[in-house]
Amino acid sequence: MSDLQGLEPASIWKHFDSLTRIPRPSKDELKAAHFVKSFGERLGLETIMDDLGNVVIKKPASPGFENRQGIILQGHIDMVPQKNNDVEHDFHKDPIDAYIDGEWVTARGTTLGADNGIGVAAGMAVLEDKTLKHGPIEVLVTVDEETGMTGAFGLKGGLLDGKILVNLDSEDEGELYIGCAGGMDTLVQMDYDQVPAPGASIAWKLTVKGLKGGHSGLDIHLGRGNAIKLMNRFIWEAQNSLGVSLAHLEAGNIRNAIPREGEAVVVVAEEKSSQFQNFVKEYEATVKAELSSPEPQLQFFAQQATMPEKVMPVDKQKALTSAIYGCPNGVYRYIADMPDVVETSTSMGIATVKEGKANITTLQRSSMNSGKKDLGNMIRSIFELAGAQVEHSGEYPGWNPNVKSPVLAAMKEVYKKRFDVTPQVKVIHAGLECGIIMDRYPGLDAISCGPTIRYPHSPDEKLHIESTQKFWDFLVDTLENAPEK
Repeated sequence: MSDLQGLEPASIWKHFDSLTRIPRPSKDELKAAHFVKSFGERLGLETIMDDLGNVVIKKPASPGFENRQGIILQGHIDMVPQKNNDVEHDFHKDPIDAYIDGEWVTARGTTLGADNGIGVAAGMAVLEDKTLKHGPIEVLVTVDEETGMTGAFGLKGGLLDGKILVNLDSEDEGELYIGCAGGMDTLVQMDYDQVPAPGASIAWKLTVKGLKGGHSGLDIHLGRGNAIKLMNRFIWEAQNSLGVSLAHLEAGNIRNAIPREGEAVVVVAEEKSSQFQNFVKEYEATVKAELSSPEPQLQFFAQQATMPEKVMPVDKQKALTSAIYGCPNGVYRYIADMPDVVETSTSMGIATVKEGKANITTLQRSSMNSGKKDLGNMIRSIFELAGAQVEHSGEYPGWNPNVKSPVLAAMKEVYKKRFDVTPQVKVIHAGLECGIIMDRYPGLDAISCGPTIRYPHSPDEKLHIESTQKFWDFLVDTLENAPEK
């Protein structure tokens, strides 16, 4: 038996442990979705899977609770596949190696998948538990949330009957979320004709590593280093002072995660080799000093590499590196009436330069639709000036907060009664599926809650054990105290 199944509440940890054993990266999570579907069918409950793989399982009200409003418990089945470079792990085949580390559950060298496996596990525990008191319950498990919210966007009307949506995908126990940011991807492509690598030169592989990374919405205000920006800054400076040529660059691999690692191959004239090596050391010292607090493990170094046959032409290289350097990254604006809450941000998540193509993926988030589009257009204008092709895609709406929500009032009262403290009410600078689902089902009243998760979308992701018990207790009380129809 797994160590996780010895934790309390056993009902949640049992199902979460099962999910860690099923590979479920975004776009390849249908095996896990079918696992949930089979679970509902084994319980003898009405179970529906749509064409995309979204699963709806319906549990009738407990005796005496038939007059309560129906509650939809919602989470997403897919997870962000991030790992450290020195870890051998295939997210399409291998189970997550989860273990207990003091007060937390985490994974060895990979993302844990608590985002949002713990939400799905909670829904499964509610469906299975025959001792709970509740009105009609529907558990909605969506697919492909992390790479475009495909499941939520494709959700059809007529599947759900409930009037209250409880999203189980937020990451701070004791906080109730009533709104979230919308998002949009701005995608950049620059084609170029490669040229022969210069003679009498040496190739060097540059590596940046040791960064914390993290969620590009929840962690964007923490001032962490971005591997793409750090690598590009060095190349931009080195091309101007030492005339280096870029052959290859690759940093980041998930659009909604802050990139933690990156590699590039550059070519330097032989007579400038010593200068280049000194420049590498000086640059590492500079960025370490700048990021000493948020990134104490930062490393930047160079190793000799096999000489490439071709490199990027000088004019295209200067245009691209200048555009990346000038592209904003991080918090752009805070909410005027809530100065501690990010309103608008952007994160450069993926960059690849190789074989005549450069591709850059950035993600803009904002609680204001106009702010998101303005920042995306700003980035577009920068890269178009550099001669790149730019398009916007994957736009999804924010979730406008309703401070007068009856469900919010009821859940605050339930939490206060259980824990003798009033929960905080917040909006989150991350994408939740609530706004999309509410568009499909007008009239829903929605709240998001969950246990405490730290460093989602990174191999440092961890789930707080005690908060999971509190989350479960709160969820059980919420179901029992659902308002009448």
